Amino acid sequence: MVPLLLVLLLALILFGAGFAIKVLWWVAVAVLVVWLLGFVMRSTSAAGGRGRWYRW
Repeated sequence: MVPLLLVLLLALILFGAGFAIKVLWWVAVAVLVVWLLGFVMRSTSAAGGRGRWYRW
C-alpha cells in the first residue's frame, strides 16, 4: 500500500510541477510582450530624449 501511495504522490507532484512550469512560461511571455510594448510606445521627455515608461 505504501509504494502505491508513494507512486501516486510522485505522479501528483510531477503533474503539479509540469503545470506550474507551463504557467511560468506564459507569465514570462506576457511580461516580455508588455516590456516590448513599453519599449516601442515610450514617450519623449521635455528635453527631447526618450524617457522610460516605468519607474524603478
